[in-house]
Amino acid sequence: MRTTRTLRTALLTAAGLAATVLPAAPVAAAPAAQTTAAAPAFLAAAQWPASHTPWTAGPVRKGLPEDGSFCTAGTTPAAGTRHRDFRTELDTGARQTITVAPTTAKAKALAAELRTALATCLERMKEQDPGIEGVSKYHGRVNVEEGAHVYSIDTSYPEAGSTDIGLYAVGRDGRTVTVLEWGQLGDLDTAPLKGFKKTTATAVAKLH
Repeated sequence: MRTTRTLRTALLTAAGLAATVLPAAPVAAAPAAQTTAAAPAFLAAAQWPASHTPWTAGPVRKGLPEDGSFCTAGTTPAAGTRHRDFRTELDTGARQTITVAPTTAKAKALAAELRTALATCLERMKEQDPGIEGVSKYHGRVNVEEGAHVYSIDTSYPEAGSTDIGLYAVGRDGRTVTVLEWGQLGDLDTAPLKGFKKTTATAVAKLH
């Protein structure tokens, strides 16, 4: 799947540091300094579904990834967004993106737009590349905070004999929306769907 291969390439080539913490704003003559609200927390490497080799977490970076997902391209604003890439020593990679919207209403609208983008992604992939075959599935809601929704896209190139599986989730807690992307060679039968749902619940629960 091109989206999964793009993600793996991004994980292999990711480098550098990102400043992610805003400075505190002291209040004069106050008994204690008042600081800005803590930024939403990202997953740790060990919180992704177990793989054949250990997960490694990259740095948290501001803005959208340079090598973004085909499925969600054009939906998420760079402002208020941070992302983090994860990788294993083999072919499995993942990414978490977190966006803090200006209002709860805008966060709700963003989450809905992202869900639509994931639900229609395979159709758009086939339009761009008629040689691709695949199955897209919705795997239900995860009951955490304002809810999260899980999808899979299982694709293959019959001429090349290659198959890819991608798992995706969109979750929201108030003004904060997070997207999880996980991908590897193989198909849905070999993907850790149950573990990915657990990771999704953890990701949304630890945002705030």
